[in-house]
Amino acid sequence: MAGETPESSGTSLLHSAAATASKPRHFLKDVVFHGKFQLLNSLTPEENTGCQHGLYFQDGERRVDYILTYHIKKPSSSRSNRQSSRFTDNAFTRSLRRGTARLGRPPPPQPRGDREVASQDHSMDYHEDDKRFRREEFEGNLRDMGLELEKDEDTKTPSVGFVKIHAPWHVLCREAEFMKLKMPTKKVYEVKQCTGVGAKINTLVNKATEPLHPNVEENRAQNVKHLSYAFSREKQHLFDLSDRDSFFDSKTRASIVFEVLKRTKCTKAKYSMGITSLLGSGVYTAAYPLHDGDVDGENVEPNDRKLLYEEWASYSVFYKYQPIGLVRKYFGEKIGLYFAWLGLYTQMLIPASLVGVIVFLYGCATVDDNIPSMEICHPRNNITMCPLCDRACSYWKLKEACGTARASHLFDNPATVFFSIFMALWAAMFMEHWKRRQMRLNYEWDLTGFEEEEDHPRAEYEFRVMQKSLKKEHKTQKPTEIAEEPTNKWKQTVQSAMAGLKLTEKEKLTCRDRLPAYMINIVMMLLMIGVTFAIVFGVILYRISTKAALHMSNNPTTRSNVRLTVKTTAAIINLVVILILDEVYGAVARWLTVLEVPKTDKSFEERLIFKTFILKFVNAFTPIIYIAFFRGRLVGRPGSYLYVFESYRMEECAHGGCLMELCIQLSITMLGKQLIQNNLFEIGIPKLKKLIRYIKSKRRSFQEEEREKKLQRYETDHFLEPFAGLTPEYMEMIIQFGFVTLFVASFPLAPLFALLNNIIEIRLDAKKFVAELRRPVAARAKDIGIWYNLLRGVAKVAVIINAFVISFTSDFIPRLVYQYMYSPDGSMHGFVNHTMSYFNVSDFQDGKQPMDPLHLGYQVEMCRYKDYRDPPWSNTPYVISKEFWAVLAARLAFVIVFQNVVMLMSDIVDWLIPDIPKDISLQIHKEKILMVELFMKEEQGKRQFIDSMTSCDGKEKRNNHTPIARSHSIPHTHSHTHANNF
Repeated sequence: MAGETPESSGTSLLHSAAATASKPRHFLKDVVFHGKFQLLNSLTPEENTGCQHGLYFQDGERRVDYILTYHIKKPSSSRSNRQSSRFTDNAFTRSLRRGTARLGRPPPPQPRGDREVASQDHSMDYHEDDKRFRREEFEGNLRDMGLELEKDEDTKTPSVGFVKIHAPWHVLCREAEFMKLKMPTKKVYEVKQCTGVGAKINTLVNKATEPLHPNVEENRAQNVKHLSYAFSREKQHLFDLSDRDSFFDSKTRASIVFEVLKRTKCTKAKYSMGITSLLGSGVYTAAYPLHDGDVDGENVEPNDRKLLYEEWASYSVFYKYQPIGLVRKYFGEKIGLYFAWLGLYTQMLIPASLVGVIVFLYGCATVDDNIPSMEICHPRNNITMCPLCDRACSYWKLKEACGTARASHLFDNPATVFFSIFMALWAAMFMEHWKRRQMRLNYEWDLTGFEEEEDHPRAEYEFRVMQKSLKKEHKTQKPTEIAEEPTNKWKQTVQSAMAGLKLTEKEKLTCRDRLPAYMINIVMMLLMIGVTFAIVFGVILYRISTKAALHMSNNPTTRSNVRLTVKTTAAIINLVVILILDEVYGAVARWLTVLEVPKTDKSFEERLIFKTFILKFVNAFTPIIYIAFFRGRLVGRPGSYLYVFESYRMEECAHGGCLMELCIQLSITMLGKQLIQNNLFEIGIPKLKKLIRYIKSKRRSFQEEEREKKLQRYETDHFLEPFAGLTPEYMEMIIQFGFVTLFVASFPLAPLFALLNNIIEIRLDAKKFVAELRRPVAARAKDIGIWYNLLRGVAKVAVIINAFVISFTSDFIPRLVYQYMYSPDGSMHGFVNHTMSYFNVSDFQDGKQPMDPLHLGYQVEMCRYKDYRDPPWSNTPYVISKEFWAVLAARLAFVIVFQNVVMLMSDIVDWLIPDIPKDISLQIHKEKILMVELFMKEEQGKRQFIDSMTSCDGKEKRNNHTPIARSHSIPHTHSHTHANNF
């Protein structure tokens, strides 16, 4: 070939093209390597089975490490016959025409009809051609980077083409060195085990928990560990390369290819475009690594995915530990850390649930001994209460609140104070335990010393920088330069691309460029929070108006259950609104983050998480905060109530306090979010999307089973749901953590419901990741990132909120103040009467009196209401009494003491528990010593080899130049050798 002329080369290409066109398409595959076309015979279906259904190239040897998909425009029926012959040698003939044009020969003439069709097609398919040209350039650059590509357009998936990518050994080694991947060396060392009493305890614990371990080798404790070191091509002899096919596993190979895809540029748009830009502009429709195989069916070969499905994603193993090592091996460290954190959080919920159940049972056991509720429920209790609403409501007896008072005691008792302190310490213990667990995983996964490097710029950032650079270039360019048009189009394309690259390298987005986006962010965030407040206010109006309407009902059952009906329906409305706004706020937060144009994916993710957390946190907890701290506080008093819109009277708490209503709101919101949003949506939406994709692909139901058997692995994965990141998974758990810790004083059963939900959640997420999602690209991470800071923030806020709930929402402080300051015998007898004030019904405002004043059968002159005010016969009627100020002072003092004591105890727990387990710190130190020894031995070996080579060279020179000296030096040499031997 070296002596071939251009003419002979072109002739040989023409013969190859003719040979290609003469064979049927389904028997041939064209594979392009470095600009040359090689023809490979397609395998028969039986041979294709040996390629493991699409896991390998057509040669059956090279593994598919990554898949790119693109849209193939289906030709219309009127042009299908003409286009079928023209597109047979699609890419090859275009390349051939370009080659003949570069050789100076005109392209072969086309018939007039073909020219008309070609011009018509060009006008209709301009965008498709542009995408195809970009794909050709990008794929050519991938080949220049050393990747091997194979296309497949004759699939059973209509209108979708697939590009299979394989990374050869030299590319894997090069990129592993660039990425500083730690790989196990040949050197192994013994992991120090516990001795003495600790060893015996560990042995007993392991035997007791043996049934809880999954049947996975990665979860077994190993006595030896390979010494890991960042891969280097110069030090390949340190690593065990006996089996190159398994040295880099499928997860690592896919992450290496993805790194190349992000770094490879396509410059035809005058600015650099990586794979993210090409996906965003529609040049490619999807990019994903392949799953290792099927999870069920007959004759399924063993693989990690099938093992995960059986030992992790199955509901039958809900009681077992998670195979975190295998999860990390298959999905990467970032996803492995999420499931490790979720598993630890679920384990820590077990003691919290037990204590919460004990506290609840204590309330149930002591409800009959509670003196205040006994006084309210006493049948001889004839205390007349003031109306709960204007006009429609009448006077009522206090004993009617018996059920509410007894139920409130279940959650409002002295044990809830202890439980609040316990949960604050539990949160501190959980955070410390997670830090230790995280460090242990970092050691086991060889992440010690790993530092995240700055990621590649995002596509949107590059596009904005390109726009900025083009504007600056247009301003500085002279008019004559703009008017000039180079005659060489290729030169013009290259020059414009290079100019765009140079400008984008120099330019960057400043705060001034992002100032409009920042202003929009602030305004929209405040607007969304205002929408949440407005909806809460609307639910308040609903409760007020519905309560008045139900009191006017003629049905006695309806009138007797007004409070329960209003509370429950309002809580359900709040839940529905929260679920809807959660989806809206998630989309708004993403839109606002896109407006900011963050530079890297990490910066984008952190900003998105922060905005989403703020909006969803406010959305979920604003109704609860209103009930806990504001309801019943801004009511006024009989004769001087506070009104909204001059007609709606602000709602009051029940006589037992607002804690029961807070518990109802909290339980309905928490359980509803977990059952509907976290479970039902996660199960239903992916299945619905998968069904829609099947319908769009026009796969008929009677052909579905037959097609499933024939689909290649990359086609099957194409129909799976794309991986959207871990943000939704973390977010729902953080909100749940808020429910568990923030208002736990009012709902001690919250940890139990969270535990039951998480047992299902782990297996649900596992099944989703293994069977319903495309395999995500493995990402390295040594911690859970910003989520840990959010957890710490929620835990700190929980201490303050629980202090206020106990102090202001419950009756714990008023009961203590009465018992130790006002009770005549130091008991709680008379507490109910002490907390109620008198009101003279003659002081009602005009038009606010009850329509049925004789509802109780007698004329009422004095009614009671819950407040600390002077009676109407005093010198200062209806003025706040001194008892109110004494209770308020006690409440504020309790908040200060509780907050400081609990936070001090949390800090003590933080100080007592070291972040790094002692055995792990010793093993890390041991690894460093062994690594130094390994390199010192290698250095000594090199020096000895160099010295021996030098001495051999010296001897050869002496032997060649001084034969006489050689004969005299023989005895001396022998004696020296013998001396060295001794």
